Amino acid sequence: MIYTLGLDVGSTYTKAVVLDENHHIVNKKMLPTGSKLVEVTNQVCKEVLAEEDLTLEDVSYTITTGYGRHLVPFRDLQVTDLTAAARGASFLFPNTRTILDIGGQTMKASHINDAKKVVTFRLNDKCASGTGAFLEKTVRYMGYSTEDIGKLLELSKSQVPISGVCAVFAESEVISHLSEGVPPEDIMFGAILSLTERSVQLMKRIKAEPEYTLIGGIMRWKSMAEVIGEKLKAKVNVPEGDLAQFTSALGCAILGHLRLKTSGNETLM
Repeated sequence: MIYTLGLDVGSTYTKAVVLDENHHIVNKKMLPTGSKLVEVTNQVCKEVLAEEDLTLEDVSYTITTGYGRHLVPFRDLQVTDLTAAARGASFLFPNTRTILDIGGQTMKASHINDAKKVVTFRLNDKCASGTGAFLEKTVRYMGYSTEDIGKLLELSKSQVPISGVCAVFAESEVISHLSEGVPPEDIMFGAILSLTERSVQLMKRIKAEPEYTLIGGIMRWKSMAEVIGEKLKAKVNVPEGDLAQFTSALGCAILGHLRLKTSGNETLM
């Protein structure tokens, strides 16, 4: 059996995916990145492989992505987030043409062609109001944890506008709403709407077209994808379960098999 390892060393979480030659996900694992990137990467690799009685010696090719991709010493290749996301999203949804990836610190929109190559892309401005960090700061300020976001969104009965284009100004709006007695769940939904507006605008800048595939940690909350779909007036693809968070790591693992195939090494099986 030939295995490849895909690693997405993100700013918030580090994800690992082990893929066999049949493109079956053997195992996947995620750990908080923190400040010790190399240590966390080693740990997530050790755990994702050990659970399947594998070691790094059993892996034929390792590709990394994410902002810490260059820090992984045992990598065979590193690729950009956009390249990894394009491969992963296209594998899950072959007709994908537009990808929206919202992570803890970044928001990226990319337009890909039939060959799964990125044609155009745009990144969010360097402000937390356009990322998952904005939602996390909002919920924590209100005295809740990140795990409570889903429950709050389910309880919301009305939307509260949060129009600040900067995370600092947006936080001031949250404070104001709380002082006026606005329910936390409605403020949370307002934060989702604010993030949605930014994501749709980013997609328009790349002349997005269907099919739309949404990935990143934020997509684990169904409300986000639903609102984006309503804004686009179109059906959107969202990977099942927690795969939205592993899409780029999956893309790296897929690229690993492609590299092996083109180099002829896969005949060793």
